[in-house]
Amino acid sequence: MNPAQKTEADSAAGTVPDGASLYLDLLKRVVVNSIYCDPNVSPWDPPVYDEAKRGEGRDWPRDAHTMVGLRRLNNLQECVESVLKNNIPGDIIETGVWRGGASIFLRAVMKAHQVTDRILWVADSFEGLPPPKSDQYPDDAGDPHHTFDFLRVNLETVQANFARYGLLDNQVRFLKGWFCDTLAKCPAKQFSLLRLDGDMYESTMDALTALYPRLSRGGFVVVDDYKAVPACAKAVEAYRARHGITEPIIEIDWAGVFWKKESV
Repeated sequence: MNPAQKTEADSAAGTVPDGASLYLDLLKRVVVNSIYCDPNVSPWDPPVYDEAKRGEGRDWPRDAHTMVGLRRLNNLQECVESVLKNNIPGDIIETGVWRGGASIFLRAVMKAHQVTDRILWVADSFEGLPPPKSDQYPDDAGDPHHTFDFLRVNLETVQANFARYGLLDNQVRFLKGWFCDTLAKCPAKQFSLLRLDGDMYESTMDALTALYPRLSRGGFVVVDDYKAVPACAKAVEAYRARHGITEPIIEIDWAGVFWKKESV
């Protein structure tokens, strides 16, 4: 059941969703900008707003603060609420944030649930994606992401976007730099949720290597481009095989997947 259907069902039953649910539902619509319907600017599709593609995270929005779509945002909310309900310890981190919309939504979920004892880590080069190191990571050979200026969003812009929502506070910490240089040095001792959106083999492997050992049992790994970028999937599969990870990978939508860490 999607958020709109849930609202209709609640109304039919004579109940009203609580304020936190209404807030988070609205925030999802705002960060994907299904409110003002800005057009797609990717080179592969027409420069128009397509509600279905926006909802599925299949376009590059001109103005929206995220391109992940509603289903992946719903999944993030479910993961955060699960770790809170089950008292799974640890901070939350997103690696690869673009304009910050998904991270902003994560902070909003924490705020809606009055979480004061966890940090949201926002990790990005804030310079776009790195050129592929084909000699070290053959699966990244020919990767074009570094050529798209559209994907380069500086730290100041992301911080300003957080501030627009009233969510730039001392529970949000920024890690600026390439993942190979920053993630292992992140001072967080434990994580309850890892959201990986580095697209490439190198970026995905760097994130898993630095962060997965610190993921608490019962926590979640969310991989944004597992089904959309073959190199990303290969990195996930290589890491899981190397470390004997057998928890099932669950599909979110056409691109994203997640799994719950059951073993230490």
